[in-house]
Amino acid sequence: MILAADFNITKVERSKLNDIDLENIPFGKYFTDHMLEVDYENGEWKTVEIKPYQPLLLAPSTAALHYGQAIFEGIKAYKNPEGEPFIFRPHDNFIRFNISAERMQMPQLPEEIFMEGLRTLIELDKNWIPNKADHSLYIRPFMFSSDELIGVKPSEKYKFMIILSPTGPYYSTPMRIYVEEQYVRAVPGGVGYAKAAGNYGAAMFATAEARKKGYDQVLWTDAFEHKYVQECGTMNVFFIIGDTAITPDLGAGTILAGVTRDSVIVMLKEMGFKVEEKALSINDVIDAHKAGLLYEVFGTGTAATISLIKELRYKDYVMEFDVDRWKTAPEIKERLNQIRYGTAPDQFGWMFKV
Repeated sequence: MILAADFNITKVERSKLNDIDLENIPFGKYFTDHMLEVDYENGEWKTVEIKPYQPLLLAPSTAALHYGQAIFEGIKAYKNPEGEPFIFRPHDNFIRFNISAERMQMPQLPEEIFMEGLRTLIELDKNWIPNKADHSLYIRPFMFSSDELIGVKPSEKYKFMIILSPTGPYYSTPMRIYVEEQYVRAVPGGVGYAKAAGNYGAAMFATAEARKKGYDQVLWTDAFEHKYVQECGTMNVFFIIGDTAITPDLGAGTILAGVTRDSVIVMLKEMGFKVEEKALSINDVIDAHKAGLLYEVFGTGTAATISLIKELRYKDYVMEFDVDRWKTAPEIKERLNQIRYGTAPDQFGWMFKV
């Protein structure tokens, strides 16, 4: 068992928090005073260090820069009305982190390093958690290969780190989405289900093309027919059709098993919806819209939380929605926020106390 007492902790002399206004912060721009760092060498994890946030010194031959062995997670911490910090479902992210590590031929991270590392780091920097609606402390655990060697093979050395960032909303307004038909995010047998860094780098070109057309993000479709909907940008996606909530299933391994996605499925069932995880074609979405049965479309993710989609375009067919009249997505967001901010009972045991 690894405890905080086993960590080497070096604290800052003066907090940067004195220079930052937490009432007015963009997503992912500022970082807290401390970070966690631990190396994997000779088949074992070394001593965990928590130290002042600082640049890394890396050799130009560092393997991750050349061959892309890099994975990460996104988690959030909140404060309850008494000012106590809690983390939303971190153990689920730990499980997914090691699933990604296995796919990318990286070592498994011990649970104690992940969970106790989160707890200790956030306890140290808990004053950075904003006290404002739709704000939180974003937690970024990540791991990359650190061999100083040119050669296409799994690294023998790795570095695991956690950094923290006080954040506001990722998407502050409802989005316009373009259905992507040429480029793909993932294929069966690929790494779509892993939270690998390369997935996000590969998505940037199609996203940039959509933005040239005036859209905020793309709705990915399957690699073979460009017919079945997948993820929406960096989010999972839900469609409220009639009395049923539909989200693409995870069976093909092309979609990330989102923690927020799973939470929303639980919430929808609590609200009386029938929930279906299945293949859904864009043609079925259009048919539902033409029939007046497509009531809401929204994305879910740790960064995005619940993001409303006000427009969805497929070829020349445009679906527009009056998001001000929506009830389901706003209610889900409110219910999740009540649990996260500690204003409603945590009946699911989702909140991990720091």
